[in-house]
Amino acid sequence: MIKKVTVNTLQKIKDSGEHFSMLTAYDYSTAKYIDEAGVDMILVGDSLAMVILGYDATYKIGMEEMTIFTKAVARGVNRAMVVADMPFMSYHIDVPSAVTNACNLIKCGANAVKIEGYSDHIVEVVKRCSESGVPVIAHLGFTPQFLNSLGGYTIQGKSADATYAILEQAKALQNAGAFIILLEMVPEESAKYITENLKVPTISCGAGRYCTGQVIVSDDMLGKYSDFKPKFVRRYADLKSVIYDAAKRYDEDVKSGAFPSDDEVYKQEELRQLYVNS
Repeated sequence: MIKKVTVNTLQKIKDSGEHFSMLTAYDYSTAKYIDEAGVDMILVGDSLAMVILGYDATYKIGMEEMTIFTKAVARGVNRAMVVADMPFMSYHIDVPSAVTNACNLIKCGANAVKIEGYSDHIVEVVKRCSESGVPVIAHLGFTPQFLNSLGGYTIQGKSADATYAILEQAKALQNAGAFIILLEMVPEESAKYITENLKVPTISCGAGRYCTGQVIVSDDMLGKYSDFKPKFVRRYADLKSVIYDAAKRYDEDVKSGAFPSDDEVYKQEELRQLYVNS
């Protein structure tokens, strides 16, 4: 029997000084393969707005789209924890609607949700979600949904004071019930300090080597999304070239008549009768 990754599993990894892995997935088959490979957490990230739907920013995706992709991913996963991003404006207006949206993602098959940013309102959302049985990952540092407010893709926590500020935010979110703090685009020394001063695990998204877990976008890791490559991404494959080469050979075979071959077509069993009747 496959043992499901849970909140307790991840906390034990933190307490033992070990590490866990996280990748994004947006469809059934990719989620299935990532799960079978042993990755511990699968994030249905709002990054799908860019790498799947072609938007120029993550904040342009909504709840309806997130529920569709969360359902698809959840169907392919047996072991990994499935985490769904709470999209822009799904938790900002009021606490009741935020909790409702979080619960709907759980109903879609997610085991937890991720919420970006920090404010008194967001702390209350995390608290109410946690009280409602929805595990929450809090996302600090660079928060893409706040891209316009941050003024671009900028590293966060570069100074000591900025690091202390992120730590205080993380502690408040931890105390509200967040079971993981994700740190994005934070200097690794800052992330190490924050990790050492929290009870819950941390996940690095470009925050260095000292967090409990690591996450990158699978389409970046696989070399499938090539519009840009973040500094902190390591490419383990070149699917862009694989897809391009396969499509080009297919196109050439179709136009030359080489595809389909005799082995790739169905045969009429009453061919003679077919022409007699005509």
